[in-house]
Amino acid sequence: MSKIIGESLKNIPWQEKPEGLNAPVWRYSANPIIERHAIPNSNSVFNSAVVPFEGGFAGVFRCDSRSVSMDIFAGFSDDGVNWNINHDPIQFEGDEEIIKREYRYDPRVCKIGDRYYITWCNGYHGPTIGIAYTTDFKTFHQLENAFLPYNRNGVLFPRKIGDYYAMVSRPSDTGHTPFGDIFYSVSPDLTFWGKHRYVMGTIGGDESAWQSKKIGPGPVPIETDKGWLLIYHGVINTCNGFVYRMGCALLDINEPWKVLARSRNYILGPETLYECVGDVPNVTFPCAALTDADTGRIAIYYGCADTVTGIAFTTVDELLDYMEKYPLEAQA
Repeated sequence: MSKIIGESLKNIPWQEKPEGLNAPVWRYSANPIIERHAIPNSNSVFNSAVVPFEGGFAGVFRCDSRSVSMDIFAGFSDDGVNWNINHDPIQFEGDEEIIKREYRYDPRVCKIGDRYYITWCNGYHGPTIGIAYTTDFKTFHQLENAFLPYNRNGVLFPRKIGDYYAMVSRPSDTGHTPFGDIFYSVSPDLTFWGKHRYVMGTIGGDESAWQSKKIGPGPVPIETDKGWLLIYHGVINTCNGFVYRMGCALLDINEPWKVLARSRNYILGPETLYECVGDVPNVTFPCAALTDADTGRIAIYYGCADTVTGIAFTTVDELLDYMEKYPLEAQA
């Protein structure tokens, strides 16, 4: 038995694994939990992140408008399933140069100490990683962008590694990035980022073709007694376009750029109608994971076809056992 290092979350959303399912991750039977028109002017609500907050849950949601502009909105829930999302986007306080909006999308939320840090793909002469913090999900203080353009999928670790804050990200380009590897960076103060280290990349050939085009980090890494459990997305380029699936890897607890294990098989991919049909078909894109240290349960929030939001369930043992059963022998 493996153990999650963290807090108890007795009200974590949960359904038991369906009998006879031959997969390590299973969908919530009432998916999608957030429909595309969840607020009056939304075209879609997807690729969003949630955390436990004041006995319930809070989150930051990507809501593309009916003019298809991209922004992020705060929301709240008692049970992690039924959400009330604010109708107006988050307004940031900070340096006037930095808080100018080009676009904002695909947020993550990470609690460190008494602050909830939000990272997202921020437009600043191209995509980069925006960082802000809040204590109440009402007032948001924006910090400096972490990197020069171009970068996407900046995901903080939930505590310092040694003396440094840490982040994994996916350097990219200006467009619909046809490449992508995961890198690790550190900062003494959440302003200056450096000591960049390569973590892992795509897999050529057909050993693990679902992640042959690009990969990128998903939810905040989960600390376990075996190392950091990283759920990530992988992409294959098919004759019908990109297909996004989820995988998992285990990173060294003290040197997280060192990969200890990685799944050859994907753990969840687009199969249902709401995952296969939408504004961008064939996408399962993870951005958040709630965990319960007492039971090892994990609830993954993921965007479906760039249109709606779903939940899927697993446990730390399910994922670690799956990596052991279907290991990726050739690390890249």
